[in-house]
Amino acid sequence: MLRKTVLVFAALVVFAGATIVNHCDSEIPFEDSTQISVSDCDRPTCILKQGSTVSIQIKLVPNRNIESLINDVGAILFNVPLPFIGVDGTNACDNIYNTDGSKAGCPLKEGAEYIYKNSFPVLAFYPRVALIVRYSLREGNDKVICFEVPAKITK
Repeated sequence: MLRKTVLVFAALVVFAGATIVNHCDSEIPFEDSTQISVSDCDRPTCILKQGSTVSIQIKLVPNRNIESLINDVGAILFNVPLPFIGVDGTNACDNIYNTDGSKAGCPLKEGAEYIYKNSFPVLAFYPRVALIVRYSLREGNDKVICFEVPAKITK
């Protein structure tokens, strides 16, 4: 689980500020509030506007070699997990970069620094509700990193 996972360090300051996120299935925030950046979200609750695109950036330093990564992204709405269409289940290796900005892909080497960058659309048909976004990268059934952020979908 998280003890066996990748160490995550400060995200590049590309966005307006740090995003306050919790480890999955807990109320415990990440130790460094700048580990993960979500565009236009520097405090809870993140506002996700229908028809917009949300960008995410994470700096990773694996504590073991990682052969492959899958995006596991969804919303928890009324305690029901729902996938984010277009991101959930896709290859996360396509979104891994070296710190110089060049494409890294997989495999990831233990101890090397990488930057994960991705974005997802907030589709117009998503309901305007409060929810929890659960974002994880996994290798097989092992969650390499997993975080949750409270959000609200608006018009």
